[in-house]
Amino acid sequence: MSEHNEAPSLKDILVGVADAFAGASTVACIIAGHRTGLYKAMAHGDPMTSDELAAAAATNERLTREWLDQQAAAQLVTYDEASDSYTLPSSAAAVLADPDSPFWLAGGLVGVQALYLDLDRGIEVMKGDGALGWGEHHPYLFEGTQELFRPAYDHQLVQHWLPQRANGIADLETGITVADIGCGTGYSTITLARAFPDSNFIGFDLHQPSIDEARHNASEAGLTNVSFEVAAADATSGPFDLICFFDCLHDMGDPVGIASHSIDQLSDGGSIIVVEPFAMQTRTENHYLRAAPRYAMSLFCCVPCSLSQPGARGMGCQAGEVGMRAVFAEAGLNDFTRIAESPNHIVYEAQPS
Repeated sequence: MSEHNEAPSLKDILVGVADAFAGASTVACIIAGHRTGLYKAMAHGDPMTSDELAAAAATNERLTREWLDQQAAAQLVTYDEASDSYTLPSSAAAVLADPDSPFWLAGGLVGVQALYLDLDRGIEVMKGDGALGWGEHHPYLFEGTQELFRPAYDHQLVQHWLPQRANGIADLETGITVADIGCGTGYSTITLARAFPDSNFIGFDLHQPSIDEARHNASEAGLTNVSFEVAAADATSGPFDLICFFDCLHDMGDPVGIASHSIDQLSDGGSIIVVEPFAMQTRTENHYLRAAPRYAMSLFCCVPCSLSQPGARGMGCQAGEVGMRAVFAEAGLNDFTRIAESPNHIVYEAQPS
């Protein structure tokens, strides 16, 4: 596409929309490959014919062949004409077949499926007051959100992000009380509880089905240092030594009030960790392709969620450091530090004086 502030040519627009069409249809095929087990059946990296793959995944052979050719056209699998066979490269397997990979994306794309399932409703709220509560979305959104963020929580949270706190992780290893606000299905909370068995973790969320699933997941994991409660972010009761907001503060209607409440719930020497989706410093800088899906999810999920709550600030997931720093400044806390980042996240620590 053209540089910022330059009008794109007709060719630019046609190519861009055609690429988007190809991408949107490929996402549907990726979700199909994920749900049918086709990627898992190809994960070994050996060539397979459509007959062999259909037998391994228990799928229809003719449709399996069509799926394989779509994947080859999308350059996700390779095709050998002589043997009429297809191979899933190890690089593609890391993204599409291995849920434990730091590069796993197939599960997160289920959230895009929810976006389309909810699209008629999304268009309605665009024409109305803009409000649509988190719990009003299709359940695929909750599944996709967990899977989208899970690789970062598995491979970044304990290993790279928390050690950058002013206190590092020494207090977590010794034993403190931690609140995970907006915990959803509890994956972040459970990850922390596993890593720091001498600390106590409490996950809070307004969405009862997510809390039910979080409790089930904690029980399945056999953890005794974690619990979950249905509660609004401004109704939690401390003191807490550490309060965490993982990919959620921008979704809240009154983030300033919630930040202020959280500051009041900290013990002496306590701090707040805020993890937010990556964004550039200005909207102009943020007008690049990697930000496009973030803005799309923000349009249909994050901003409507905020607008459905008291305060209705409508930050969106691309408010970036400028927006989040302003929230804590308005809450009366100026010690707000960007302590870590990755291609998909920015991590902040807020500390009362």
